[in-house]
Amino acid sequence: MTTTGVQTIIYPVKDRDRARELFRALLGVEPYADEPYYVGFKAAGQDVGLDPNGHAKGMTGPVPYWHVTDLRDRLAALLEGGAELLQDAQDVGNGRLIASVKDTDGNLVGLLQDPVA
Repeated sequence: MTTTGVQTIIYPVKDRDRARELFRALLGVEPYADEPYYVGFKAAGQDVGLDPNGHAKGMTGPVPYWHVTDLRDRLAALLEGGAELLQDAQDVGNGRLIASVKDTDGNLVGLLQDPVA
């Protein structure tokens, strides 16, 4: 299996604190990560992230992240299929890899690979 589906969505935010309070109210849970560069919530089997640097990275709205077993392989397949690279594979901590592309219609698509346990 190459993907386990969309399990993460990241929102670019301009005001991290206001967005954190809004999503805390919406989801009814406390964030599991609350850092200046990222706020993360887990609710209903989903990971919801708030990225205060998202707009600077070209995010124009929420980005769905497909969880994959081989990020570099899936990234290469997307690029071969005509996608435009926005963010190459990057370790964001503890072996978790992310990357993002713009598809042929301009939609942002994220990839996420968790470390093998």
